[in-house]
Amino acid sequence: MAQFDMRNNAEFGLGLSATLSGTTAAAGDWIDMQGWEALTLTVSTGTVTDAGTASGFAFEVQESDTTAAADATAVADADLVGLESALTVTDDTDDNKLIGSIGYVGGKRYVRIVATGTTGTDAAVTVHARKDKGAVMATATIDAGTAAT
Repeated sequence: MAQFDMRNNAEFGLGLSATLSGTTAAAGDWIDMQGWEALTLTVSTGTVTDAGTASGFAFEVQESDTTAAADATAVADADLVGLESALTVTDDTDDNKLIGSIGYVGGKRYVRIVATGTTGTDAAVTVHARKDKGAVMATATIDAGTAAT
């Protein structure tokens, strides 16, 4: 039986919505972590026409103190809850599936996720973001994201 309201202690956002094509990386918008202590990214697929070569397509969580794309760096494994490698898609039949989730516990202000395919990749992906443990608890809000500059 549910006893706690977690909806009003969180902020939700769209981390990435993209159609991957070949090896071209698709970077999501920055998620602003100011005032929040926890982030979970949930990865799902739409239509996977082709996962690409045997290694499929994968995701990398990046962080930065600014919104400049050039300042983005890969998040250290110690600052992730879960493994990025667990989010890899290698099967052409992985249509409309929840692939998994990964948490961020690092100290940077901005976080985003980047999806990169392999030769032949043609797939739709979506990443949802949930921020928790806000400094000020309020009603549930939607994070609009911040485009990289």
